[in-house]
Amino acid sequence: MTTQDIRGNLERVQAAIAAACRRSGRSPDDVLLIAVSKTVEVERIRDAIAAGVACLGENRVQEAREKIDTLGRPVPWHLIGPLQTNKARDAARLFDWIHSVDRLELATELSRRARALGRRVDVLLEVNVGEEPQKAGARPQEIKSLLDAVAGLDGIRVRGLMAIPPVVAEVEQSRPQFRRLRELRDAAGLEHLSMGMSADFEVAVEEGATMVRVGTAIFGPRAGPPRNR
Repeated sequence: MTTQDIRGNLERVQAAIAAACRRSGRSPDDVLLIAVSKTVEVERIRDAIAAGVACLGENRVQEAREKIDTLGRPVPWHLIGPLQTNKARDAARLFDWIHSVDRLELATELSRRARALGRRVDVLLEVNVGEEPQKAGARPQEIKSLLDAVAGLDGIRVRGLMAIPPVVAEVEQSRPQFRRLRELRDAAGLEHLSMGMSADFEVAVEEGATMVRVGTAIFGPRAGPPRNR
């Protein structure tokens, strides 16, 4: 895939976001498009940066470390995949945003590591909005208590909520889950909603997403088996 291909894909996704914003009475400026670069080689990521992506999203700390060491920080880096507590030190150093904080132990360790680095990291709490036993994320009914528990941690700043809805046959079936996440966000008085991927980001934007995580629609199909994010 050439730089021109990536630029064209990026423009199509941006146009789709703008159209979804018009349908829902929102401004496209209120939606951050995260280009998900997991498993994408460095040269294609360089092409995406040249094409104008606003930020990059990675699933794994190890993979991101190698890419950040090579590419530096021309745009912000977001961790959108699950995070083990023993990787908190690297995550606090590498990422500008972490979308997958789902338990007090992880939040506490991230805050400790960020403070040691003189940083304060923006984070989102991950919600298992479909309450699926195989998925990470706090249950919806746990969000208020988790927010209360992390309120005193000064190495992180909780900015919103993130979710991956259950897999569905039709994208419209995700709408109630996106709406539920928005209601949880509003009840918590937070700013951001990270929801929506290549297949369903337009519905997510219509339901209030302020961040969408789009990989295949920008970079093309990935090698290997499909992943959750």
